[in-house]
Amino acid sequence: MTDPVPFLATARRVILQEADALTALSATLDANFADAVTLLLNAKGRVIVSGMGKSGHIARKIAATFASTGTPAHFVHPAEASHGDLGMMTRGDVVLVLSNSGETPELADLVAYTRRFGIPMIGVASRAESTLIQQADVGITLPQLGEACGRGIVPTISTTMTLALGDALAIALMEHRAFTPENFRDFHPGGKLGAQLSKVADLMHRDDAIPLVRVDTPMSDVLLVITQKGFGVAAVLGDDDRLVGIVTDGDLRRHMQGLLDHTAGEVMTANPTTVSPHALAEEAVNIMNSRKITCLFALDPANPGKVTGILHIHDCLRAGIV
Repeated sequence: MTDPVPFLATARRVILQEADALTALSATLDANFADAVTLLLNAKGRVIVSGMGKSGHIARKIAATFASTGTPAHFVHPAEASHGDLGMMTRGDVVLVLSNSGETPELADLVAYTRRFGIPMIGVASRAESTLIQQADVGITLPQLGEACGRGIVPTISTTMTLALGDALAIALMEHRAFTPENFRDFHPGGKLGAQLSKVADLMHRDDAIPLVRVDTPMSDVLLVITQKGFGVAAVLGDDDRLVGIVTDGDLRRHMQGLLDHTAGEVMTANPTTVSPHALAEEAVNIMNSRKITCLFALDPANPGKVTGILHIHDCLRAGIV
């Protein structure tokens, strides 16, 4: 059986080296970082992120992080840029170019294009005297700490620092714009994150699907509405079309004797628990669990008492909210 000790030792050495590199990067950041954030904030167009090889992979991730946190951005491959994709960059954009050496030849056309058309460029490299940093409007220089392989040939420490720098830029932009979880959800409608940030309005049933009756509706008709709509409950509206109560299975059982001789207003539970359509669906689930109920009617905050939808616990379960 293979001895795991040497492998674990290598893993710990690499991780500690990269952790030390991030600490060094944090200590070396200066006003150029703030200048880069300012350039990005002032961009009237998009942020174009580019890099070659491993830097290109990091650039793609940074562009995706920008785009998902409120800064429109996309990746442009430097080799493809030389064959027509330079047209994806226009005045008003800001270009963020990544290159550990700062001398990557495939970047030459892209850098020259930004200079020719006055497109602001942020350069990230490990050598302050490199062509990229010298040509950039704002240059951010990474500490020269080698690579985790010990031979300087496998991008590891340098790419980790570049990735962290991109995250730092994205979070600085996000915090300045007061980007909220609700904003984040707009860019992440799928998956568990999207489910967690879903609003009641995203999942609730509307219009004709809502079981509605009036206070004077005979219980025979109320039972038909409850059966037809399939939620096991009906909202009871007053003369002003505002919610005054609900009829539930529990109400039916409590009034079993002579049930059909009553009206909805005589059987209903007054002042029921409701929810705003703007509330997170997770909040609605918490309310339903704590009250041991399966449905909530959503009321329009701008029109108190006006029923705009109904949310069933099963809607939340189907959306992945548990």
